[in-house]
Amino acid sequence: MLHINDNIAIQDWELTESFMRASGPGGQNVNKVSSAVELRFEAATSPSLAQPVKNRLRRLAGRRWTTEGALVLQCDETRSQARNRELVRERLAELIRTALTPPKRRIATRPTLGSKKRRLKAKKVRGEVKAMRGKVDPNT
Repeated sequence: MLHINDNIAIQDWELTESFMRASGPGGQNVNKVSSAVELRFEAATSPSLAQPVKNRLRRLAGRRWTTEGALVLQCDETRSQARNRELVRERLAELIRTALTPPKRRIATRPTLGSKKRRLKAKKVRGEVKAMRGKVDPNT
């Protein structure tokens, strides 16, 4: 079981782990041991998460979200399979914790009078610079 917070825990049957050979350092060991971990979490059908959390998780996951509604995370950072399993589970928990907090609503603000005046003054100066770029009249 993967504990996210006091209220939410992901059951083991919701997670699928597969192991594969990793690239990188390790010498002969790389060709023999399947140390890389791919964790698949069926988030769309998970009873542990509320629908708004699932929607935020989908947006956070990006390309890691499959068309079937699964979240796929991979880890091959270390040469130890056990450590890679820990790392990928921590990443999943952190991603879900991030999705649990709803985004703050934006409060609309108005620009200050000073900022409006500065903007208009800058536009006027820029317009004058561009007006000076015109063709020179040889008669004057």
